Amino acid sequence: MAVTPSARKENVYMVKLAEQAQWYEEMVEFMEKVLVVVESKELIVEERNLLSVAYKNVIGARRASWRIISSIEQKEESRDNEDHVSMTRDYKSKIAPELSNICDRILKLLDTRLIPSTTTGDSKVFYFKDEGRVSSDHGQWSVKDSIH
Repeated sequence: MAVTPSARKENVYMVKLAEQAQWYEEMVEFMEKVLVVVESKELIVEERNLLSVAYKNVIGARRASWRIISSIEQKEESRDNEDHVSMTRDYKSKIAPELSNICDRILKLLDTRLIPSTTTGDSKVFYFKDEGRVSSDHGQWSVKDSIH
């Protein structure tokens, strides 16, 4: 799509379609296209909310995977099944970098693009809350991972 005012609307529409289909990774991709179109301008409230929903769901899905695998790991530990514990930890170690990359991506976006381009207090508060939530999520699973 060309960088035009209609490109912004088209990408926002595609974000909404992706949300309805529960394809949250696609939501993120289309919102990143919106950010390219708007350049240094501030996102409107609807776009800001869509971006937040997209990242919350992408992170939430990985966090749920993390919890499930951690639960299986604990069950295998209680059974003293070291082979399964080892395999479970190896599998869980694949989730950690993905979660880290997602969190780092949104934190960088917040710090370098969204917060600096914000002109309203409401938007700043919104972005700072998102930043705190993502940082907290990132800290929770990375601390748990370092224990094992």
